[in-house]
Amino acid sequence: MNTPGAISRRGALQMGSVVLLLGVQQIARGLTIMAVRVWPAKDYSRVTIESDAGLKTKYYFIAEPPRLAVDIEGIDLIPALRELVAKVKPDDPNIAGIRVGQNAPGVVRLVIELKQPMLPQVFSLQPVAAYQHRLVFDLYPTQVADPLEALIAERLKDKSQPAASPATDPLGDLIARQTERPTPASPPPAASTEKPPATAAAPKSPSETVGAGAGSRNKTDRLIIVALDPGHGGEDPGAIGPGGTREKDVVLQIALRLRDRINAIPNMRAYLTRDADFFVPLHIRVQKARRVQADLFISIHADAFFTPRPQGASVFALSEKGATSSAARWIADKENSADLVGGINVKAKDAQVQKALLDMSTTAQINDSLKLGGAMLGEIGSVGKLHKPRVEQAGFAVLKAPDIPSVLVETAFISNPDEEAKLRSEAYQVQLADALMRGISSYFAKNPPLARNRPL
Repeated sequence: MNTPGAISRRGALQMGSVVLLLGVQQIARGLTIMAVRVWPAKDYSRVTIESDAGLKTKYYFIAEPPRLAVDIEGIDLIPALRELVAKVKPDDPNIAGIRVGQNAPGVVRLVIELKQPMLPQVFSLQPVAAYQHRLVFDLYPTQVADPLEALIAERLKDKSQPAASPATDPLGDLIARQTERPTPASPPPAASTEKPPATAAAPKSPSETVGAGAGSRNKTDRLIIVALDPGHGGEDPGAIGPGGTREKDVVLQIALRLRDRINAIPNMRAYLTRDADFFVPLHIRVQKARRVQADLFISIHADAFFTPRPQGASVFALSEKGATSSAARWIADKENSADLVGGINVKAKDAQVQKALLDMSTTAQINDSLKLGGAMLGEIGSVGKLHKPRVEQAGFAVLKAPDIPSVLVETAFISNPDEEAKLRSEAYQVQLADALMRGISSYFAKNPPLARNRPL
């Protein structure tokens, strides 16, 4: 038997359901498209639709000709969606064009025409950082070029060209010359505690130090690969300075300058995890470096803090036991959150692979990383201020390649107006790239590259 109180509660529930339904309808009708973006890259192209509420979609992939059709429900065609058509550039390696139209009342159809067969991933992202709801289309080519083969092809091309000297192994000969240099017969007098002046020894150029210390028995004619990892990119701008400078832009510029210096050394090649403005998930950065069998991994970033006071560069290596300072832990947490901002398809991640990468980090890798970090920190200190005088350690996800010495370089505090200006300066970027190159050279001088299966 229904009591007045029960009827009242039932009526309240029914009224609540009606209000909820009306609220959903109002959200659907009043939904706002905040922005549409297209991120082209050789690795993959991304299309993003950002809105103030989640979008409900159905999508279909048509193989011939290759295209992705997406029906967005609960919305009418508006100018913001039409903007996608003009966002596609002729040089996009994957997308030929985008068409939008009103397919049915309350349903907008989006057709992405593709230049080659693709493996599309469509997923939604919840609001994070400066973004609201995002609908993401990641378009991956089915035929992926082998980056190691490309690097080896460059090496073969160089070897086929007339050599400037009769040497057949420039790096090996360089190693031999370094080890033939005479060493002091006895240590300096014990009574002398005075440090030699900084100008006592002329600095060596990168080509004079790469590979030194190995001895003639370790002469090598294989390709030495340094993986450069410009942080952030695409949907993830990284830190933003008070003048609007984006971390993702300046670190890419520094990486490109460092790439040119590495490629100028015989038998060395730089491999970039990204060479343009697109997002790369953290675990993919590690996988890319391992795929080309990199000898070193250098992730380049620009630090930021809540206040403009902190300044100076830092170098970090991986830690198995926890961060060496609260600041190192905070920076690692900030950098490890890049996947949330950049946006990854969680369903597409291979959890077993991720766990293997996280668990395989070894003490040997960390020890080598600390040596590399120390060499780089010393050189960076010659061109700018250091935030900490030692290599710090924390659990950076991007440093967890188990077989590659890996460091993360925070080039400066982009949140500091003076350092932001330096990061934007071509002169400072050149100085920094030179310093990083000297650090790489100094590391190889004491830790010659090991033999690899690849001969070139």
